[in-house]
Amino acid sequence: MTTKTIVNLTANFERNLESIETFLVEAEAQRAYDTLLDDLLFTVIPNLERFPDMGRSFMNRPARSIEVINAVTALQAKLRNGELREYLLAEYLILYVRYDETIYLLSIKHHRQLSFDFIGHWSAN
Repeated sequence: MTTKTIVNLTANFERNLESIETFLVEAEAQRAYDTLLDDLLFTVIPNLERFPDMGRSFMNRPARSIEVINAVTALQAKLRNGELREYLLAEYLILYVRYDETIYLLSIKHHRQLSFDFIGHWSAN
């Protein structure tokens, strides 16, 4: 009998969801947030339960500086035997770690939240 993978949300993931909700409400796109919640509940979590390795391995990215090598080494020590993976969902990037039959959703960001606010930065100075 196959063991079903369990998917857990971390506190950080829940904070990210709140941030996305605020971001989308300010953009007058509340319906997009409702769609995201439906996608998480009815697509992402069931997919990860059935295919826990479906996301791309985050650690397979090439390290091109000593700073990145050091950060990756520290991250691997924190993860222990966990495997960090990324799942792309429409306009969102989800990071998760897999430990055998358990997955922890670590973070989620809307692609527009991954950019810099140059106008906001300069107007604050």
